[in-house]
Amino acid sequence: MKIRTGIGYDVHQFSPDRKCILGGVEIPSELGLMGHSDADVLCHAIADSLLGALGLADIGYYFPPTDMSIEGICSLDILKKCKSLADEHGAEIQNVDSQLIAEAPRVMPHIVPMKANIAAALGITPQQVGIKATTNETMGFVGRKEGIAAMATCCMILE
Repeated sequence: MKIRTGIGYDVHQFSPDRKCILGGVEIPSELGLMGHSDADVLCHAIADSLLGALGLADIGYYFPPTDMSIEGICSLDILKKCKSLADEHGAEIQNVDSQLIAEAPRVMPHIVPMKANIAAALGITPQQVGIKATTNETMGFVGRKEGIAAMATCCMILE
């Protein structure tokens, strides 16, 4: 049995004509996130952490922005694909932990449904999903409210 960890990071720029989807939850906001998919920065960071723990290529390899057939894809489906890859490699996801970094919108009221969505996509319990939120103390692109960043880690057991 081997314990594997992975890290992930993602960032998306705000856009006035898009929805703000985080953890599969539509967050009330004047601005959404720009991207080829639904631009769920939280799910993307988690996906990269899972792929990293498996020693595989990053999210862009499996879901390239040039593939028009997946334009607008729900990022929970991306997580389901990562779960499928974990299963193929005989890996069991132990937990994921994540950090959203944004000045706005407020996400704390939405953490419980985000955890439920991510857990369901990964076949784990909500107690195995950590989601925290912080600001960037008005510094940098996040502090200027130009976008949202997310970081994630995961732990897997490979047999």
